[in-house]
Amino acid sequence: MAALRHPQTGCPWDIEQTFASIAPYTIEEAYEVADAIGRGDLVDLKEELGDLLLQVVFHARLAQELGAFDFGDVVEAITSKLVRRHPHVFGDARALSADAVRALWGKIKADEGTERRRHRQMQDPVQSSALAGIPAALPALSRAAKLQSKAASVGFDWDDVRPVLAKINEEIGEVTHALDSGDSSAVRDEIGDLLFAVANLARHAHVDPEDALRCANAKFEHRFRYIEAALERRGKSPQESTLEEMDALWDEAKRAARVSSDPPADALAGRPAHGDRAGKPPVETIEAIWGNADG
Repeated sequence: MAALRHPQTGCPWDIEQTFASIAPYTIEEAYEVADAIGRGDLVDLKEELGDLLLQVVFHARLAQELGAFDFGDVVEAITSKLVRRHPHVFGDARALSADAVRALWGKIKADEGTERRRHRQMQDPVQSSALAGIPAALPALSRAAKLQSKAASVGFDWDDVRPVLAKINEEIGEVTHALDSGDSSAVRDEIGDLLFAVANLARHAHVDPEDALRCANAKFEHRFRYIEAALERRGKSPQESTLEEMDALWDEAKRAARVSSDPPADALAGRPAHGDRAGKPPVETIEAIWGNADG
């Protein structure tokens, strides 16, 4: 990277880059890593991890040119963090249960957050908020969940999932009212509030909202392609078909997916009851929103 950035002999494109200009590529490479993992393609994963590593090296080189830090400092920082957050491995806190490890991890993170906020307040009082430090460039659903989690860490949260469900119903009513009003700005705002409330439900249900939406996208894509393939076998295209015909094929795709994914009966033996899911709301509570978990 030093050679690529050399003022006289380097690559013109690499030389003109800044933190801001390559940040979108960093995000893109992280998504490509996630995509390779999702596809189970280890060959692609190896290449995509290299591309992501290049982004880390690039940012570290830019910082080194400014005299801020270098790649070695980046490695040292993450190494120190891992050692600090794993006293049960590298320190004296041995023989801890999984629950005790999670509690200890949370306490260490909270202490680090307090120290960071104290440092930020010295630099900039605005940055001392409990919500500080959440990147604005995060996907909106992920950022919503992180904002909610940060607020919850200082007590601003419901301790039960039912008020979250009630809030979703309230927001649906407000979306309906905004649609009836014909105010496009209000519609955007109310749909945003609804999405924020759904992200909060996902957090309470211990579900990553981005992952849940990715799964829903994949399910939609699979079922729509099923429709296209079925229509093609009939010598038709979606444009030449009725909505009723495509709806029937959609239901057929749902049934086919359900049959192919149903585990054998003995695979369910020994599975804990819903009430045994420590820290999670009953599955029935969540399914009640949709009416059908496969919907």
